[in-house]
Amino acid sequence: MLKKLNPTNVFLITLALILLSLFTPGPLGGLLLLVVAGLSGWLLMSTWSRLDPMSRGIRLAILGLIVIIAVQRFI
Repeated sequence: MLKKLNPTNVFLITLALILLSLFTPGPLGGLLLLVVAGLSGWLLMSTWSRLDPMSRGIRLAILGLIVIIAVQRFI
């Protein structure tokens, strides 16, 4: 399924969703960030076996930061 997607379009859509969620105040922004985190987590799970340990750690750290920022939006 991932091979059929245009990488440029995926990047631009993800960037737009992240920017929208960061500039949207309150819980709606947090919800959008959780959507980004969920999609990123799914992508990480599907590519886990192909990644080296350093890449895994970096991607897990970024995913964790997204979740922390999203949870802060609900507080």
